Order: sequence, then C-alpha cells, then structure tokens
Amino acid sequence: MAPKSSSPAKKATACACSHKSCCSSLTTFFKWFAILFAVLAPIFYVLDQNVDKFYVFNLPQLDAVTKAAINAHPGDTKAMVKYIVDELKADVTVSRYVNTDEQWVFNNAGGAMGAMYIIHASFTEYLIIFGTAIGTEGHTGRHTADDYFHILTGTQTAYVPGEYEPEVYPPGTIHHLRRGDVKQYRMPESCFALEYARGWIPPMLFFGFADGLSSTLDFPTLWRTTYLTAEQMLGNLVKGKF
Repeated sequence: MAPKSSSPAKKATACACSHKSCCSSLTTFFKWFAILFAVLAPIFYVLDQNVDKFYVFNLPQLDAVTKAAINAHPGDTKAMVKYIVDELKADVTVSRYVNTDEQWVFNNAGGAMGAMYIIHASFTEYLIIFGTAIGTEGHTGRHTADDYFHILTGTQTAYVPGEYEPEVYPPGTIHHLRRGDVKQYRMPESCFALEYARGWIPPMLFFGFADGLSSTLDFPTLWRTTYLTAEQMLGNLVKGKF
C-alpha cells in the first residue's frame, strides 16, 4: 500500500505555524530593539551634550606647540615631532596621557596610505603624527568627531563638490574637517601633520580598518594597529580618561 501523503489542510497548518513563528520572532526582535533604543538614546544624547568635559587637550595649546616646533626646526620633521612630544610631556595637565614610545605603523583609510605614531588615544580624543614621505590621496571619511590637521611639513589640498578651486594648507595652517563633513584630500608630495580628533572616536575605527579588511589584507599591520590603539585607549581609561 502506498504511504499516505499529508493532507492539504495539514500542510497549510504547518505553513501557517511557521509563518506565525517567524512573525513572532521579528516582533520580539523589534520590541527589544525599540526598548534598547529608548534606553540608550537619552544616555547618548546627554553624553554627546557633555562630551567636551572629557577633553584634556585644547586647540590653542596644540596650535601653539605646532607653530613653535615649525619655527624651532624648519623643514626637519623628525625634530618637530620630538619637540611636540617633549613639550606635551612637560605640560602637567596632559603629561600622563602622552605616549612617548614612538612606534610607527602603516595606516590605510579611504584609499589613502601613510604612517602614524599614536601620541594619545582615548574614547573621546586621539592625537597622532600622520604623514608620508612620497605623497598620497584619498577620501577623508565622514566621522563622529571634529578633526584638526596641523600641517608640519609639505602641503595638503582638499576638495568639496561644487567648488572649482582646491583648499590649500601649507605648514603652520590647520585643516579642520567638521564632524559629519566629507572631502577629498591630497598630499602631493612629502607631508606630515599633527592630527587631533575630538568627539566619539570608536566609530571612526571602522573607517580606519575597512581598507585593511577589504583591500590590502595586511593582517599583521591590522593586528599591530589594533594592539597599539587598544593599549592606549584602555590604558587611558584606567587612568580615568574617557
């Protein structure tokens, strides 16, 4: 005797149950998402309104030390970097947050390539020396922090859609990329800068790692970058610097 096939009614019931289970799971997911959003949104809003209270570096201080380094060692990038780090280390208000262990690592982001030395990294600020001796060009990224590029040597140019002339930043000037803005930028030749970002730093890390994960696949550099960044961020968090 041939086996009995399931009746259409049973199949319909099974499909209906499966559909109902799926809808129930989605409803539960969106319910918990809404609850989580309702809880976290006000917290983030309050933190964002008070994020400046977490800053230890200030813009006039960095502008002054950058210009002093340029005047003291014109054209000598290595000497400028040492001057800047020594001056910051001598400042009692920030000295405990300054990393004097000069370790350089490649940085690929937005199609541009250079190298960086992390002077400070925390959840709300980072201060690095970034640059290249042979030039580069790329996308700035759209970030959750304001970025201040203090040019030490060389020239950086930038472009925004709708303009017909480039923005030009020679040594001693500051290229301010406002939070949420985006530009194309270029360092035609050798160019180094003291880069300072203030705002929410963790979301910026996705941009910093994207090229390494999807293009260069340089996993040793990714690992070293992750290690150095985490070392600074967690180390400063232990010191009470958020």
